[in-house]
Amino acid sequence: MGFLKLRKNKKFSYTPRHFDDKGEGNPFEIKHKFDDYRKTVGDNKGLKTKINNALDDLKNNQDNAANRRIIIIICILILAFLFIIDFDLSIFFPKK
Repeated sequence: MGFLKLRKNKKFSYTPRHFDDKGEGNPFEIKHKFDDYRKTVGDNKGLKTKINNALDDLKNNQDNAANRRIIIIICILILAFLFIIDFDLSIFFPKK
């Protein structure tokens, strides 16, 4: 009655190709190379902690030119969208 028995899975002794022989870390762990330098990655419990960590990361960021560039690009896109839909900007200014 061999058809009622389950087959056993084969076992192989697999070692990853680019794994360090010193045994540092888990070779099967997938993580971004900048995760060690950011506070926003990891066990963040709660919305308030996530927001505070993101704001601290933004304040301590050394690359302010990239942040300014992103803000400028977003402003230009918003103005282009408002121009395309023919939005009247005079509602924001007081009438004399």
